[in-house]
Amino acid sequence: MFNYVLAMAPAGEGGEGAFTGTLIMFLLIIFIFYFLIIRPQQKRQKERQQLLDAVKKGDKVVTVGGMHGEVVGIDDKTILLKVADNVKLKFDRSSVNSITKSADE
Repeated sequence: MFNYVLAMAPAGEGGEGAFTGTLIMFLLIIFIFYFLIIRPQQKRQKERQQLLDAVKKGDKVVTVGGMHGEVVGIDDKTILLKVADNVKLKFDRSSVNSITKSADE
């Protein structure tokens, strides 16, 4: 019975064939990881940076926290939002989530 089990065992591959197969699988995993995770994330970051660069005075924006307001002042890292009459709040520029109405419209 033991001889039968040994006869059914798969033959071992040569050293070079096993290495090549492992290398191909490793490269395939890196390729899939890049196109499914890294590339889309870089695209989202680029779109987000374009959104933040496009914010200008007079735009109506929504912050990450859900605060709606109109941009009345812009610095390098901060924006000043008018949220009500005589109420202006300063936020980090990165807290802008979306532009609801552009000043041009």
